[in-house]
Amino acid sequence: VRCYLIVVLMCISLIISDFQIRILTHIGLLFLSYSVRCKDFSLCYWNPYWMLPSDVCGMNCFWEAAFRYSLKIQPVEKMHLAVVACGERLEETMTMLKSAIIFSMKPLQFHIFAEDQLHQSFKDRLDSWSFLQTFNYTLYPITFPSENAAEWKKLFKPCASQRLFLPLILKEVDSLLYVDTDILFLRPVDDIWSLLKKFNSTQIAAMAPEHEEPRIGWYNRFARHPYYGKTGVNSGVMLMNMTRMRRKYFKNDMTTVRLQWGDILMPLLKKYKLNITWGDQDLLNIMFFHNPESLFVFPCHWNYRPDHCIYGSNCQEAEEEGIFILHGNRGVYHDDKQPAFRAVYEALRNCSFEDDNIRSLLKPLELELQKTVHTYYRYARSPKEK
Repeated sequence: VRCYLIVVLMCISLIISDFQIRILTHIGLLFLSYSVRCKDFSLCYWNPYWMLPSDVCGMNCFWEAAFRYSLKIQPVEKMHLAVVACGERLEETMTMLKSAIIFSMKPLQFHIFAEDQLHQSFKDRLDSWSFLQTFNYTLYPITFPSENAAEWKKLFKPCASQRLFLPLILKEVDSLLYVDTDILFLRPVDDIWSLLKKFNSTQIAAMAPEHEEPRIGWYNRFARHPYYGKTGVNSGVMLMNMTRMRRKYFKNDMTTVRLQWGDILMPLLKKYKLNITWGDQDLLNIMFFHNPESLFVFPCHWNYRPDHCIYGSNCQEAEEEGIFILHGNRGVYHDDKQPAFRAVYEALRNCSFEDDNIRSLLKPLELELQKTVHTYYRYARSPKEK
């Protein structure tokens, strides 16, 4: 009982900022811990909010904690997630955001770039989830450099090239995960966010290969411009250390002078606009072709697309470990060409935060996937599920 009271009072001392009340709380802690040795109270060693060095925890661990160390809650790191939505992408984007919330542990900060007519719909839907208290969001208009706005907006798909300007717009954000609207998280965002710690000193961003099998690769067969590696990279899931991106000077094939992010985009577009097919993704491939040391490449199960199962299963990591992030490009969430992709999308779209996940998500998903045994996607699951 004494130990439980110690924990309660310690929590109060961490939460309450008023100095006098904290002193009273510490007095209570001292009273309760009078005869408690730190070695008999293992919580002192592992609690991340007030863990002390082992050489400090002596006869009166809590006395020393109260008066020799500042007891402050460390702020929980927020994960920043950005998406760009235009046209008919509201429902798809909301489903992506829902999947991020369902499977994540740390709090999320959403940066949603959308056309003006979509802002109120996003606000209404997201505000209805506010009871979750696990995320915050900010809505932004679609903005491009004024002198070339029309040209950027019509590049590839409407608004898609907005992502290129995120390091310049979100100047206060250090790191960011950008995803397309047709992304679904099947693991916590925390897992891909942790890859930031694996960057070496030169890496500024991370993406997955466009293809694992060169025989069906697009870039190595058709591209009329430089691209990263053997098969290029896919930018639908892009993890960025934006502080490094803003500071870096990039090698390029336009001038011998290295250019920063904000200075290189327009010259690249002017040089290659008649040669690129996939818009902003092609420009990113060109950039990292000239600066390969700056890219961290993560495996295909972080960006699993229909290409990985349309001609046979060619994502080995997904077969061994399961699919971490599902990318439903080619519109497969909305047609019958890839029923397994659509089944996952429908299950997440229809599930409710008010119901438990077993009843509202997992059971409907299981029933739908049982109908898709003929697809290669069926086998791209974890070994236990096989």
